[in-house]
Amino acid sequence: MYVITGASGNSGHVVAETLLKAGARVRAIGRSADRLQSLARRGAEPFLCDLTDRAALAKAFAGAMGVYAMIPPDESAQDYRAHQDHISDALVNAITESKVKYVVSLSSFGADKAEGTGPVAGLHDFEEKLNQISGLNVLHLRAGYFMENTLAQIGIIKAMGVMAGPLRGELELPMIATRDIGAAAADRLLRLDFNGQQTAELLGQRNISMAEAAAIVGRALGRPALGYTELPNDQVYAAMIQMGMSKSIAELIIEMAGAVNSGHMAALETRTPENTTPTSYESFVNESFLPRFKGIAATAR
Repeated sequence: MYVITGASGNSGHVVAETLLKAGARVRAIGRSADRLQSLARRGAEPFLCDLTDRAALAKAFAGAMGVYAMIPPDESAQDYRAHQDHISDALVNAITESKVKYVVSLSSFGADKAEGTGPVAGLHDFEEKLNQISGLNVLHLRAGYFMENTLAQIGIIKAMGVMAGPLRGELELPMIATRDIGAAAADRLLRLDFNGQQTAELLGQRNISMAEAAAIVGRALGRPALGYTELPNDQVYAAMIQMGMSKSIAELIIEMAGAVNSGHMAALETRTPENTTPTSYESFVNESFLPRFKGIAATAR
């Protein structure tokens, strides 16, 4: 049996669905019974649990062959790093108590650095905590920049007529669709071919700059002149607060953007077939960005 944390999330639901299709038993952890219903209909065992509840997690992990472990984001957390620590501590304690032997964790490129990387520093700490569990075989999937992050550009395009943010426009990023992360995690859980403490980067289909992303989005929207503008940090901070993010996460995101811009946070592996994933940004835009853009436009009318 496999246990999936964040089972209703972007990558977690793909992990669960892929394992179920392979005939595996799956226990799906989430906080909402409604959001777990689709997995339950496919044969998963739903398990309602807050990821800070160590005792409940230990029950969820009991008898598991492998676990997909992640820290779901909470953009409203008043102290985001404390939020990360509370979840990672509970997960690590429960994994230790239940004597799980295999864990695939969701991490990020840049998690090799202990500080100066915004929320990714919390994933560095999560990796370190898991690495200290005696007898655990753990694989940290260090994923690239989520393509889903660019969905926030929909509102910016509507308000400003451009894509904009704190990243340098010409800086090439390893952009990845979260569904590809889920597929890779499920594959490694099915194979259980890792031992000790290992890391593996997932770099997406290719490196893409925000300027190129804007051009791709522009073609899809019929706006070939759509461009990208790098914004100053104070403007980005104010916009994130207006969107409902806490001051804590806004500050950390700005720190992360600075780390990416400076090269402090970067992929370490050379691109290979093993760390390259199939979904192109063009496919993501056509399948996810464009429908969302049109749906919001229809609602606005």
